[in-house]
Amino acid sequence: MSKSKPNPAPGAEPPAYTVVARRYRPQQFSELIGQEHVANALVNALKSGRVAHAYLFTGARGVGKTSAARILAKALNCMKGDKATATPCDECDSCRAVMTGDDVDVLEIDGASNNKVEEVRDLRQNVGFRPARGRYKIYIIDEVHMLSTSAFNALLKTLEEPPEHVKFILATTEVQKIPITILSRCQRFDFAHVGPTKIFDQLKRIVEREGHPADDDALRIVARRAAGSMRDSQSLLDQLLASAPGKLTAEQVSAVLGTAADHRVIDLARAMLGGDPKGALDLIASWVERGLQIGELVDQLVEYWRALMLVSCGGAEVRELPVSSNQFEAVKTQAASVSLDTILAGLEVLTATKARMRGSPYTQVLLEMAVVRLCRIGDLRSLDQLVQALTQPGVQSPVVAAGTGTQPPARAVTAPAGGANDAAKKNGPLMAALTAKAAESVSPNAAPSTVALSEMTLHDVWDRFYRYAGEKYPILAKHLNYVSSYAILGPNSLVIRFPPSYSEAQVACATETGALRLTDAMKRITGQAITLRFEPDRANGARPLVGDTQPSTASRGDVKQLLPSLPMFKKVFNVFGGQIRQVDDDFNPFAPPKPVETKDKDETDTDEG
Repeated sequence: MSKSKPNPAPGAEPPAYTVVARRYRPQQFSELIGQEHVANALVNALKSGRVAHAYLFTGARGVGKTSAARILAKALNCMKGDKATATPCDECDSCRAVMTGDDVDVLEIDGASNNKVEEVRDLRQNVGFRPARGRYKIYIIDEVHMLSTSAFNALLKTLEEPPEHVKFILATTEVQKIPITILSRCQRFDFAHVGPTKIFDQLKRIVEREGHPADDDALRIVARRAAGSMRDSQSLLDQLLASAPGKLTAEQVSAVLGTAADHRVIDLARAMLGGDPKGALDLIASWVERGLQIGELVDQLVEYWRALMLVSCGGAEVRELPVSSNQFEAVKTQAASVSLDTILAGLEVLTATKARMRGSPYTQVLLEMAVVRLCRIGDLRSLDQLVQALTQPGVQSPVVAAGTGTQPPARAVTAPAGGANDAAKKNGPLMAALTAKAAESVSPNAAPSTVALSEMTLHDVWDRFYRYAGEKYPILAKHLNYVSSYAILGPNSLVIRFPPSYSEAQVACATETGALRLTDAMKRITGQAITLRFEPDRANGARPLVGDTQPSTASRGDVKQLLPSLPMFKKVFNVFGGQIRQVDDDFNPFAPPKPVETKDKDETDTDEG
């Protein structure tokens, strides 16, 4: 137990309080937590004597940029040895002055308030004077990205060729705003975010040295809340220690931060994954009345859904899950009950909601909308699923096993009780139509039957091929209407002929895309690769097998009556329940294509001659 401090003498002022973030600032390279790559590089440079004249430290707030700059300044000017050292003594006058920010040879400049070209000109004039007592005159420019363009230009020459006794250390959180001419003159070090585990370990050491008891769960909440910033975690811990006279608990942390307790987040996630919007909205309403911060709750939900994603992808052995130990078992159970696609969709909803909340006065409404969407996430369908259901007959509809993560066998696909009406009441007419379509189109056995191509089965194969092409490629099927004959040309080879007056239909089928699609359709019917050839029919009186049965010149009324017989219109009617309201005068899909004009042989010979 720590000893009690003596009371100050009567009439004496109590000593000034120094915040935790300043009292526990790193003083050696070995104390830079989470920045070992930077510390090792600087230590090696000091030991080898290859210290550059300009460094640029960049990274997020509170990760140790300014602390590293001060440690480097102490290492360069430490008076204990005859040269720069990687382990400053922290006892000499130079080291103590750098620690307090009072060293005349180490000048810390705030780039935000000294961003004009006049200040940089003064700096250029002062760099010529030698240091008062140290080896180097060191300029630490914090938030250097705040300098104006003219100030950067004025600094270029000095930064490139400073005097031998001058070192520059630039620090910034927005490196993208620094001109490339400045970047090329510095050695750049990127400071990483500090992991929550390392922050937790440091916070635990601090509370032990402060003699203030604290639960590990409370410190883990603070570590996660810091979002990779060591300084933010220490400032928050300082606030919590001041507000909690006794032992620091997770409940006290949640009350001060306005966050939801772990079990409440679990209850809310259970309601959303279970499709209970009423229960989820009731939980949110009760928490808001108690002072819960909406933004903090969204952050907690994002972390929770991220944990679900990590466990769903990598199992329970994933390192550093962004949840507490109390939530770990619930995350494992819930991650196994839903599909990864459902988790990803929920994570997209939450992150988009967080972005929309910035600057919006309707944060609670946005949260409630997101919660309702997450409750109905199993009923929502992606665009590619809908397109697949519309364009591929015989493929299982995506509405059957929504949100389960597994696809049931085709024989289990049945229309819901009550038919399309019940589905329409719950999910709308489109979903009901898709469900009914899936039930009609899926055959009892999953694998379609095939028919080998032979002289005996030629007509049966052609009928199946024509129907399949009509369902999947209705535009190509329209051109197949004008086929005059088909015959087996050789082993696994079929020739398809068109009348000379319908050469446009032949060309459309013989294109690379058309031939690949028709060849694939024939392979699905026969179960083997069939070579298709498309050529004109030279026989006298060649006429289309199907095209003549359809009117080449039809009135608007005839066309309107015949349109439902086309495969494309039939699919639209079955799925969407559409109706034909109007038919334009020049629209007639039954009209044969215009014949290609050809010159007579004699005329061709004459032209060539």
